[in-house]
Amino acid sequence: MAMLDNGITKLYYTIGEVAALVEEEAHVLRYWETEFDSLRPRKNRAGKRVYTKDDIDVVFRIRHLLRDEKFTIDGARLALKKERSESRQSSDSVLELKEVRSFLQKMLDRVSD
Repeated sequence: MAMLDNGITKLYYTIGEVAALVEEEAHVLRYWETEFDSLRPRKNRAGKRVYTKDDIDVVFRIRHLLRDEKFTIDGARLALKKERSESRQSSDSVLELKEVRSFLQKMLDRVSD
């Protein structure tokens, strides 16, 4: 879910830049960090928050859930947790399918030898 694909060129963004992108105040983003485990931007040597593209995608998702979908904080937290769980399950399924494909390819190679 890349909501930020329009012209991203930097690796890291400040909290002020991210706040401007999502049209929220910086203190709101700091509050969201305390409420959502999935939002944990790194801090640089000076102790300033630095957001990556993935962090910004999470901020956009949280904002969408809270502002557009009208979720409560608890509801948004549960929705994000459910999305992460579903994402892990689908990536596990992909890995399993790749293993099956590899096994079948080996079997075909043996038969054709």
